[in-house]
Amino acid sequence: MKLKIVSLLLLSFVLNFSIEAQTYFTKTGTIKFESKTKLEDIKAENRKVLSVLNTSTGALSFTLLMKAFDFPNKIMQDHFNESYAESDLYPKASFAGSISNIKQIDFTKNGTYTANFTGQLTIKNVTKTISDQATIVVKDGKISATSKIKVKPADYNFKIPAPVVGKIADELDVFIQLNYEQKK
Repeated sequence: MKLKIVSLLLLSFVLNFSIEAQTYFTKTGTIKFESKTKLEDIKAENRKVLSVLNTSTGALSFTLLMKAFDFPNKIMQDHFNESYAESDLYPKASFAGSISNIKQIDFTKNGTYTANFTGQLTIKNVTKTISDQATIVVKDGKISATSKIKVKPADYNFKIPAPVVGKIADELDVFIQLNYEQKK
């Protein structure tokens, strides 16, 4: 009986260790967005993105605080947080999804891989399904992921006042850069 208990405890430890060894995270991921129009270019960057990647299951998630977007112009930042993103009412944005071709990515071998991902992007309590591709680079046990997606502010209830409609693009380019560390 004691042998069975010890064996179960040992098996539990090994399984837990192997699951942990497949989990990577970052607290300093970067998400940037750009809006380019004939009237004005707008850029913002958030370097406090929390993300988790499970290399076994392909589960992928990130979350960020909307107020952590940094604009070159303080007035733009204030307008973004107060009027457009309504950051006090909707403080976070998040993504929860998975990489569908995770088995084609060898996380034990240096290389560059294309990852197909699908998931739910939530901004201002509006959730939309997005599917796209990311580039994953494995180098000496470290993993980085980059992607560029398109986001339409209107899809997430961003209300753009008439006087500035021409200054904000209908579709934003969103750049994602995540440098993961292995969870220990």
